[in-house]
Amino acid sequence: MTRRRLPLSALRAFEAAARIGSFKGAAEELGVTPTAISHQIRDLEAELGIALFTRQVRKVVLTDAGLQLFPVLRNGFDAFQDAIERAAKPGGRTVVTIGATNAFTARWLVPRLAAFSKLERSIDLQLAASDDVVPLARSEVDIAIRYGQGDYPGHVVERLWQDEFSPVCNPLLEIDSAEAVATTPLIDFKWKRATPRNPTWERWSKASGVAIPDDTPFLRFSDETHAIQAAVAGQGIGLLSTLLVAPELASGALVECFGPRMPAHDYFLVTRPRAMDNPAVGAVASWIKAQFATSPPSDG
Repeated sequence: MTRRRLPLSALRAFEAAARIGSFKGAAEELGVTPTAISHQIRDLEAELGIALFTRQVRKVVLTDAGLQLFPVLRNGFDAFQDAIERAAKPGGRTVVTIGATNAFTARWLVPRLAAFSKLERSIDLQLAASDDVVPLARSEVDIAIRYGQGDYPGHVVERLWQDEFSPVCNPLLEIDSAEAVATTPLIDFKWKRATPRNPTWERWSKASGVAIPDDTPFLRFSDETHAIQAAVAGQGIGLLSTLLVAPELASGALVECFGPRMPAHDYFLVTRPRAMDNPAVGAVASWIKAQFATSPPSDG
């Protein structure tokens, strides 16, 4: 098959369906109907004389031939995208997009942007903050910093940090014992996804052996950043990430008023396969890993 005869639309449909695992998902990504995706892939299979998928209820599974073809196309389309983006940037500048949660973006990434700009003058960082986990293949994100268990199939995953949560408060409250939970408002925020490993006041109570009375007042927030701001303002005791409140712990604006600390989820650096082939993405990833390596939560 010559290059002039390459069925690019059908190959694109196959790559999307193989990556996502469904014709419907591929259709949503490419802006066409599932029927159109099905027809393109059937035409491709007829052209090649092989079956690429086994059709099952609500999903499709790659055949051996499909498994051989998929990584070649995936890497090729990634390379096309990277080359086009680099060619389109004026003055040789490159934009690398980092995806992370709203709280991590505001508390950890934003304060470090100026330092990165001085270090890498030819790379512009773009931040995409969201608490929804969106597959990188369906977004413009080059690097994601995910918070969870590391189960992100189809991606390259590197563990960055084990997070911990601790009861913290404004030192002006002068709280020095765990028994203060009976008389002081407790600051809480709503987790986007409920899992048994989420650090909560209920889990802290069981770990510490300190009971929280039923009539203890709570200040509840839908956003973690607002919970941090309330703790800094002296509104109560917050069970908060020591990573995200590291600057306040270092400055004395917050103190760990009593223990114990609680292990939480891990931070992971997540990229598409071969994303590091782009030197700018590799530079940003190395910078992120260096920041975690040199900035322990307790030191800010």
